[in-house]
Amino acid sequence: GWSAFKDCTGLTGITISNGVTIIEGSAFEGCTSLTAIAIPDSVMDIKYNAFKYCTGLKEISISNGVTILDMSIFEGCTSLTAIAIPDSVTDIGYNAFKDCTGLTAITIPNSVTDIYDDAFYGCTSLTEITIPDGVTNIYDDVFYGCTSLEEITIPDNVKSVGQEAFFDCVSLKEITIPDGATSIGWRAFKGCTSLTRITIPDSVTNIDGETFEDCNNVTIYGYTGSYAETYAKKKDIPFVSLGNATILDPTLAKGDLDGSDR
Repeated sequence: GWSAFKDCTGLTGITISNGVTIIEGSAFEGCTSLTAIAIPDSVMDIKYNAFKYCTGLKEISISNGVTILDMSIFEGCTSLTAIAIPDSVTDIGYNAFKDCTGLTAITIPNSVTDIYDDAFYGCTSLTEITIPDGVTNIYDDVFYGCTSLEEITIPDNVKSVGQEAFFDCVSLKEITIPDGATSIGWRAFKGCTSLTRITIPDSVTNIDGETFEDCNNVTIYGYTGSYAETYAKKKDIPFVSLGNATILDPTLAKGDLDGSDR
């Protein structure tokens, strides 16, 4: 049930019987000595906070059939270094892996369509990640403070990059915003001090005022006549043309280039 083993700090292992279908919210929250757990295939639903602050948890297998990794499900699991997400999962919830500081790699299956706010916030050991093709939005703060993140592939279907999505990703060197994306949010790349190149397509017609604050080495690669070029000039950011825009800047007179509309 709910909070069944919450704060059982001496619990080192447990067997979940085949036939169990739900692991309720906060069931193992704060079980700091729990090091491993296997979830049987009968489990279809794992509720929020289920393994939150299980700081000793090093390995876990998630059953194929679980569709949602609920809010804060593994938040603060600082010893977790890797996890396999089954193909049945479609949503990674708010704070799902927040402050999993030992997590170095994660494979997100193509079944995932939504990765919500703060999902990987503070995963300071995560070095690379590939976002599946079905994802259409990078939500707010998703990779905030992922200080070791050097590579990320944003799929072609993404339409927007949310507020502070990559805030303080100090190891990120290059990134390409895909064709078809339309907006880059407030402080999306603030503090990305190693970022030297970002490619922005002419489909982007909104870049918030503080998007590249403290990115002192960045150059914007884009298209002559595009919104990205206008933005770069207004913000005194170096700009390299990749050719002429097919979508001309429609907001030259009304774009929020200094953040004053926020």
